[in-house]
Amino acid sequence: MSRLAYQYVVLRCVPRPDREEFHNVAVVLYCEEEAFLDLACQVDAGRLAALDPRLDVDQVRAGLAHAAAVCAGEATAGDAAGAPLGQRFGLLTAPRSTVLQPGPVHGGLTDDPARQLEHLLERLVG
Repeated sequence: MSRLAYQYVVLRCVPRPDREEFHNVAVVLYCEEEAFLDLACQVDAGRLAALDPRLDVDQVRAGLAHAAAVCAGEATAGDAAGAPLGQRFGLLTAPRSTVLQPGPVHGGLTDDPARQLEHLLERLVG
């Protein structure tokens, strides 16, 4: 099997942007050649509470569920659901000033995008 190019972004929970503290909570991986766009997440409520005890962790989970719906093209994602995969990845990587913020986009090569996503989740979030 040939090596497949992919891009990924880590989604960060930034409870208080004024303090510039964050905790990585998800990874989104896009592989154009395989028509693959998916999100894997792991929310550690204890770590998030250490950053801000007032943070609504359910709101963070809802934001991640919406991002997963964008990846999957689910109707609950609104207009983004019908966009091509590359555009959906672009929507998820666009800078924003919400509690969930994307980090920089990185790239690499893999034989298996799904396995690479799990590896990145363990390495960068877990």
